[in-house]
Amino acid sequence: MIEVKPLWINGEPFTAISVQLPKTTLLAVANDKGYIMCGALDVALLNEKLRDRGIVAGRAVGVRTIDQLLEAPLESVTFAAEQLGISRGMKGKDALLLMK
Repeated sequence: MIEVKPLWINGEPFTAISVQLPKTTLLAVANDKGYIMCGALDVALLNEKLRDRGIVAGRAVGVRTIDQLLEAPLESVTFAAEQLGISRGMKGKDALLLMK
């Protein structure tokens, strides 16, 4: 099952995406600038092989719901995210608010 729904954080619009797969759930929250995602996100790939794309993204591990993703500290972030002031350890929702 795939669930896509609007999500508002401090009046800013985002899209929450949840994909139910066998034995795991992929989670992401995005806007037109960037996204945060569960542990399935390969930040090293984005930073190394896709660096020229300037992808703004952060990864949180150990999350099972969108609410947990928003509250979890980011375990890793892309170089492009760092340029916006997003850093490791920042809560997911705080990182999203910097993606304007």
